[in-house]
Amino acid sequence: MNDLVRQHTALNDSDLEWLHLLVSEWQLLSDLSFADLVLWVPTRDGTRYVSVAQMRPNTGPTSYQDDMVGHLVPRGRRPLLDAALDEGRIVREGDPEWREEVPVRVESIPVRREGRVLGVIARNTNLLTVRTPSRLELTYLQSASDLAQMIAAGTFPFPGQQVDMDASPRAGDGLLRLDADGVVQYASPNALSAYHRLGLAADLVGQHLGQITAELAPSRGPVDEALVKLASGYAPRETEVEGNGGVIQLRAIPLKPKGNRIGSLVLLRDVTELRRRERELITKDATIREIHHRVKNNLQTVAALLRLQSRRMDSDQGREALDEAVRRVGSIAIVHETLSQNLDERVEFDEIADRVIAMVAEISPGKVGCRRTGRFGILEAEVATPLSMVLTEVLQNALEHAFAPGEQGTVEVSAVRGDARAADARLLITVQDDGRGLPEGFDAQRAGNLGLQIVRTLVEGELGGTFDMRPAPERGTRVVLDVPVRPQK
Repeated sequence: MNDLVRQHTALNDSDLEWLHLLVSEWQLLSDLSFADLVLWVPTRDGTRYVSVAQMRPNTGPTSYQDDMVGHLVPRGRRPLLDAALDEGRIVREGDPEWREEVPVRVESIPVRREGRVLGVIARNTNLLTVRTPSRLELTYLQSASDLAQMIAAGTFPFPGQQVDMDASPRAGDGLLRLDADGVVQYASPNALSAYHRLGLAADLVGQHLGQITAELAPSRGPVDEALVKLASGYAPRETEVEGNGGVIQLRAIPLKPKGNRIGSLVLLRDVTELRRRERELITKDATIREIHHRVKNNLQTVAALLRLQSRRMDSDQGREALDEAVRRVGSIAIVHETLSQNLDERVEFDEIADRVIAMVAEISPGKVGCRRTGRFGILEAEVATPLSMVLTEVLQNALEHAFAPGEQGTVEVSAVRGDARAADARLLITVQDDGRGLPEGFDAQRAGNLGLQIVRTLVEGELGGTFDMRPAPERGTRVVLDVPVRPQK
């Protein structure tokens, strides 16, 4: 719509915002009218109309099989559009049109904002299935007429009341028609069922909706007064009411077709099951996060015990082995700590990588610098946990074996990630040092070092990737890890 309005019309940004607000609301008008809606806006030179938006009803058959958005129509071809635009009134005159052997009643509703008519809504009703209307259909049509008059007067939609079309109740979910005092004149079957879910035993018709809603809600005091006003339809508002184990979502729409409030529409939907599932998910998420938090605490306890044992060891070889175990446990703990702070089983691995680098760099403080380039991005927990251990082992191996005691040097971790949207997206990780290099005849695939065995097992067996270790082009050693971004099934 933005492109069409700016390309063909002279409307400003404020006018365009008003049209967006109207389009966010007009599904209600379409459903209450049982009609298709097409929004026509005059072009900049005033010789044509351009259709910038279209809506089909959920309550009846469509009048348009094709998409009308973007069509241009010369002024004069559709007299009802001209009359509504020029005279600023709703135009209903004329006989039904025939489209593909289907009779269609056409009406035109001017869209007014601050005294100016911005465009015209063509309301097209398929008359092929017309029959004697029920009480519900008559209430729908009367409410649609009131809303159409408000649009023509520039009092609907309500400024500052942007509606989420997916989350807000619709006419078919449940509808109440109230008089000016907030007394229910009509209640659709779905609306009545929703209030029965709250614990209402009687009929709704003839009841003051605000008072009966406040009685069914468990809260008392000042909240009730606000609830009474909202449920009575005095202002455009949305809320949820909970009682007797049920939850309903309410949306009040004051009706002021001629400037004075004659009553209101209240749309409502039973969201009991939806809220129950949301609470279950929240509880599940909280439980998972608590588990990760406790696992992290337990791993830190294990690391502390190993560190304590290391300090008591007389053997240098035994002390080094325990220190390596501390770092391995610590890398897993970092992942669980990150998972305990998230709402899903995914982590931003760049933060984990930086913490692993800092943890391993403590092996040679002030001698060898470690840095990271590129981004790992967000990874699933099934990938992040083994990858953190692999990164720990590779860095630990580089810092321990690439440099002589007291020697200066650099270890660089580089990450290049493929398109995350691709099903076979991969992550290429390079760890390169400028140390002494590999010994003569070294074979990474056959080396008996425990750390390299762990790397091979995790990369090839658990992650489904590849691992290679070879001399760097100029000096030092380069380790290349190629792993899938998504966990292996």
